[in-house]
Amino acid sequence: MVEQVSEPFTIDLRRLTVLRELQRRSSLARTAEALHLTPSAVSQQIAALARETGVPLTEKDGRGVRLTGQARVLLAHADAIAAQLERARADLGAYGEGGRGSVTIGCLSSGILGLLPDVLRALADRLPQVRVDVVESEPPDLFTALDAGQVDVAVAVHFAAAPPHTDARYSRTELFTDVMDIAVPAGHRLAGRERVDLRELAAEAWIVGDARSCVGAVARSVCAAAGFTPDIRHSVSDWGALAALVEAGQGVALVPRLVRPVYAHRDLALLTTEDGAPPSRHVFAAVRTGAEGDPVLATVLDQLRLSGVELTGRGQQRAL
Repeated sequence: MVEQVSEPFTIDLRRLTVLRELQRRSSLARTAEALHLTPSAVSQQIAALARETGVPLTEKDGRGVRLTGQARVLLAHADAIAAQLERARADLGAYGEGGRGSVTIGCLSSGILGLLPDVLRALADRLPQVRVDVVESEPPDLFTALDAGQVDVAVAVHFAAAPPHTDARYSRTELFTDVMDIAVPAGHRLAGRERVDLRELAAEAWIVGDARSCVGAVARSVCAAAGFTPDIRHSVSDWGALAALVEAGQGVALVPRLVRPVYAHRDLALLTTEDGAPPSRHVFAAVRTGAEGDPVLATVLDQLRLSGVELTGRGQQRAL
């Protein structure tokens, strides 16, 4: 009787990254763009992974493709594998007493304006031997970079493009709730009021960020919840430019309190909404699951949380 020897089951983890990105983007073209590859290269990577696993991973869906059930099973295991590798990295870092030489924080622009300056000053004292770099980014690109190891900590806002709370790939730290106010020109008919009903601005010209950005998505959803679709005259994502347009009388806008420093010397008025909970965004930090045990990343997460509490204490935010 000939003894059968099982073929070793080995897969290229880099190809799992491509499959994971295809799950996130739902398109070969968008996946290729996010990973800086060609669509042909993405197809080749997925095909090679299918050969390694011996199961089909994609199937035709009209003119595109979608993941098979086997692909989703494989990704569930891939998340566990990635988490275990991050735990190994964290254990090695702890063994070396936090020898990580640098940390990259990916953060939305308003967080860079209102949160990170205090965080970076504090980390210079708490981690004097660690270089901390900052990259401006938002979901979904921010989490593509986190998956690829291009950033170590992601600071983001909960909205449609962000991963759901149930996504096992990430360990989250809830930071604070960023309240949003209404910016109007200094000479606006409502500028003398402290509180207004958002519906009083339904007929105004609005200045709103790109729909794919967190602030653009939140502003549109807040107006929809108030019962109207904003008349968007200007689509601007830069906070300084948005403030300049409001000051010039070109429209009104919803602005997060994180960016109040930008508005401190502008000739405009910031109004709060009356009745009920004010419009707001929930800010969180995330690392790859398993990486939360890394002593340096744990310090960064702790400082982000502490700085968020300090913002709350200064009355700018509402704590979670």
